[in-house]
Amino acid sequence: MFSYYTAITLLSIAALLVLCVLVHENGRIQKNQRSLFYLTYLFIGLAAIAEWSGIQMNGNDDIPHWVLMLVKCADYILTPMAGGAIIRQMGIRNVGFKILNITLVINTAFQVVAAFFGWMITIDAHNNYAHGPLYFVYIIEYLCVIAIVIVEFLIYGKGFVRQNRYSLYSIMTLVLAGILLQEIFGGEFRTAYISLTLGAALLFIHYVEYAQLDAEDRINEQERMLNYDALTGLLNRYAYSKALNKFDADGELPNNLAAVSIDINGLKMVNDSLGHTAGDELICGAAKCIKEVYGEVGRCYRTGGDEFIVLANIDREKADALLNQLSDKTNLWDGTLIHNLSLSAGYALVSEYSGVSAEKLVYFADRGMYEEKSRYYNNLGDKRRAYVAEDNYS
Repeated sequence: MFSYYTAITLLSIAALLVLCVLVHENGRIQKNQRSLFYLTYLFIGLAAIAEWSGIQMNGNDDIPHWVLMLVKCADYILTPMAGGAIIRQMGIRNVGFKILNITLVINTAFQVVAAFFGWMITIDAHNNYAHGPLYFVYIIEYLCVIAIVIVEFLIYGKGFVRQNRYSLYSIMTLVLAGILLQEIFGGEFRTAYISLTLGAALLFIHYVEYAQLDAEDRINEQERMLNYDALTGLLNRYAYSKALNKFDADGELPNNLAAVSIDINGLKMVNDSLGHTAGDELICGAAKCIKEVYGEVGRCYRTGGDEFIVLANIDREKADALLNQLSDKTNLWDGTLIHNLSLSAGYALVSEYSGVSAEKLVYFADRGMYEEKSRYYNNLGDKRRAYVAEDNYS
């Protein structure tokens, strides 16, 4: 007879097969992880079939006793394994996972032996089965598996951000609710495997979502590593070149765009006298000051060893004010290995150079910076370092 429970079992098996297809079609799932999904669905499906078969055979005189005993033995072995397969699917390999495996092995061995002695079930002359004298041992083992699954879910959930964790715990609650309904009410309440199937489907959705978020995080991290300077945390030369290319592609530059060129004074002397660790400290100090002054109005780039460029939307009044703020910041800066910082800076405004390209705007900013640097070394009396940039741009 085609009963309601039979229909539910068939739908559960069909859902597990659909999940297998989804796993197969998902190219982002690695081969070993794909195998774990298949294994989970196999155990759930076999356990559901074993339980359904036992119910269909119960009271059927045409079925040999040993067949019914074998089916029930498979049911009691596979049901805990379905829960264990879900934990294996999560990829957890801790003490709890080892205890779970030991529990499943003990239960399997116990069920095989119990089948020969009638410890788990007894079968009367009409092929009706009932719980045997040691059925409580199975209940204890089953509860142990459920407890371990709950603990492993909680541990697994700690690896997720809060919103992903709550959805994971909701899936766990759904599965446990289905199992408990069947264990408490029995009879027609055959809800364990439909809840396990739903849980497996939701775990797959959760896995795909998490994998997508993880992939996006990796892409963002790669993008960060590609565009940001490892030493200072500022945007690097690659990001700077991309910005100039984008300005060129967009055509005419924004009228309020300014380029600020900044260079550290005396870095070579620091490297030669105090070492490159002190030089790196000076570079990081310069970057920190530049970021604090220009970070809210523009994008800050480290384009060379001690060379920095800022592209910002500011006018001349704001540009002068920010240069003064930068000077104040550097005067207050104090490092561990070196205790003073001096920068030379110059800027150029699009509003003052009609039709200029982004690269040439930076060139004019460089000229202003080198003029400032020349004055700095002239004031120190180091004529060899005096340099005024000639307008030889081509």
